[in-house]
Amino acid sequence: MDLAKVRAARTPAPEPAHTLPAPPVPDAGADLPNSAARSGRSPKAPAWVRGGRSVRVVLTDERTRTAARLVVRHGAYVAAGGRIAARRAWDGRTLARYERMMRTAEAAGQHEVAMEWEVRAAAFRAARHQRRMDLLKSPQQAAKGAAVALATAQGALLLLGIVLAIAEKDIARVIAPTMTVIDLIRWVAVFIGILWGPATVAGPWLGLLALWSLGRRRQAAPAWTLPATARDDAGAPITPSIVVTALRDLGVAPLRKAIREMGDAGAGMLGPIRIAGCGVEVDVTLPSGVSTLEVQSRRRKLAENLSRHEHEVFITIPQAARTVRLWIADSGALNEPIGPSPLVTDPDTAADLYNGRAPWGQDLRGDAATLSLLQRHLLITGLSNQGKTASLRALALWLALDTSVEFRIADLKGVGDWRMFDGLATVLIQGPTDDHVIGATEMLEQGVAEMERRIALLEQSGATDGVTREMARTDHRFHPIVLLVDEAQVAFMCPAIGDDKRPYGGTKATSRYFMNTRKLHNQGRAVNVILWQGTQDPTNENLPKLVREGAHIRASLVLGSEEQARMALGDKAIDGGAAPHKLRQGDDKGTLVVAGDGVKLAPGQSSITIRTHYINGEEAAEIAERAKARRKGVTTLSAVDRPDTADPLSDIATVLGDEKRMRTQEVLAGLAAHDPGRYREWTFGDLKAVLDAAGAAPYKSDGVQVVSRTKVESALQLRAENDGA
Repeated sequence: MDLAKVRAARTPAPEPAHTLPAPPVPDAGADLPNSAARSGRSPKAPAWVRGGRSVRVVLTDERTRTAARLVVRHGAYVAAGGRIAARRAWDGRTLARYERMMRTAEAAGQHEVAMEWEVRAAAFRAARHQRRMDLLKSPQQAAKGAAVALATAQGALLLLGIVLAIAEKDIARVIAPTMTVIDLIRWVAVFIGILWGPATVAGPWLGLLALWSLGRRRQAAPAWTLPATARDDAGAPITPSIVVTALRDLGVAPLRKAIREMGDAGAGMLGPIRIAGCGVEVDVTLPSGVSTLEVQSRRRKLAENLSRHEHEVFITIPQAARTVRLWIADSGALNEPIGPSPLVTDPDTAADLYNGRAPWGQDLRGDAATLSLLQRHLLITGLSNQGKTASLRALALWLALDTSVEFRIADLKGVGDWRMFDGLATVLIQGPTDDHVIGATEMLEQGVAEMERRIALLEQSGATDGVTREMARTDHRFHPIVLLVDEAQVAFMCPAIGDDKRPYGGTKATSRYFMNTRKLHNQGRAVNVILWQGTQDPTNENLPKLVREGAHIRASLVLGSEEQARMALGDKAIDGGAAPHKLRQGDDKGTLVVAGDGVKLAPGQSSITIRTHYINGEEAAEIAERAKARRKGVTTLSAVDRPDTADPLSDIATVLGDEKRMRTQEVLAGLAAHDPGRYREWTFGDLKAVLDAAGAAPYKSDGVQVVSRTKVESALQLRAENDGA
């Protein structure tokens, strides 16, 4: 081996000049106790801290929570079972049940039922008194009975023994039957002695088991301890126990407590469950301390407790005090369409405004829903594209089959929904522009003029009851007129202003549409001039309060809020259970909540929910053709005629007032102020032409042209005499 190579291998390599020394490593155990420093671990926490952590882990563990719920639940079952058993025993031996039922019947206004329970209570008192009197005599009677029974039994045994002794010729057999019975009694005593020990041990446990079973059947435990049910009971038939359980779990503490304390498990609150259309109906008499509003405000929770959707449960307030009426639909039944309208299925259907009722649809009970339309203003509102026009048109199509009714229609949507009334209506305005609103307003103004004409005729005839049915049938001057405005919110929101500086839209006293609506609502019904309006998304701006409250029949499709529902139907209907804002947008098209006059309501009920028949465009056209065939040719105008009814000579007399004479420039200014649209552009030549034709030409006085009041009045008087002749 080469010596140089060996030395080179043993010589360490030199460090590079640029290498920096490594930083010192801190002593991890310098500040720790010796044991921790030597082991290299962090110090242990104190024992009480470690114990607290362990307890927290145990208490927050899901298994601990489940065990705690289990213990509390089953303990509550036993306690509640004992309470229920004690309550039943108390009710069985006292008058508590009878008094409770009498109070319930009196609160519901069912006095006959209360009297019946009072008679039962009196019978119970008499029977209880008799039992107590019999109990005083029972020891003596029991002793006599026991002695007689013992003597009889012994005699029978001796007789049997004698028969055996004779048969076997053995005198000892006489007492054999008696000894056999004695042996039997001894063995029974031995058997009872053997079982007595286990029975005394098992008896209390069996009693606790019975109480636990009673509490478990009633689910008498805190709600947070009850297990979540995995069973899907959606659509299950409605039974009394289901209704009571749903009410108990509604979250109303007094109601839950009252149900628990009732000996009949709450069944006494319920009236009979009746089949009502595609669901069932039941009246619930609430216990004292629970208001109907508390139940109404929890409609969604009640529906979920009944395994239904919110739209499948309706809560109304009947006539009986402290009672709510529940209508519960069969699961999914409200998603099924109803049948076609009788107007479609029966070509021979006739209409009679005076004695008939319009077929509009079905109520929730499945019964036909019909409306009386005679002399009733109508308002239908709701969100857009929910069936408002179709619902309103269905009523108009039925009424069109009555040839005595005249229609004047303004469709401010203008997409052809009412085109089939061309040839039926005397006026048919179709379009959404300001010009169409102006036409609709003038249509109402003509309706007001006709109304005032009829009122004047009634005053002349001395009639005091308005237009009666007989008068309307026999006098064509009072035939029914229906002024129908669809999409009326367009009219209220119209910014157009007339020549007289009055706006067509708006809600102020200067609004022409608004004021004519109010006039028709105030007096139109009495003379057979009726206003129907359809509007959407009601607000105070597009549906003023005075207008919506002037309608006799108010109907609403689905709405977005309770505030809008109150606008549409009024506070009374909403407080009574009407809830158009709870309908489903899109799914409940054509479903209306109707309040007011003209619709049949149950006693105490303030509204009714109607699922209307849908009549499509083709079917509507066919019905309209049948109506046209019953009428003579009707000319339909697309705009209102505007006859020139102004009387310049009378207007000049109005401007003159009490002045003997007036300068012509002042007369022209007065005419322009009186009727700007007509006289604003008048000149002296126009004024002179009218006065010359009437024989009251202007003349000069003090160098200026003047008009004489005496001449104008003489001209008016002469014209009146000529007209009379």
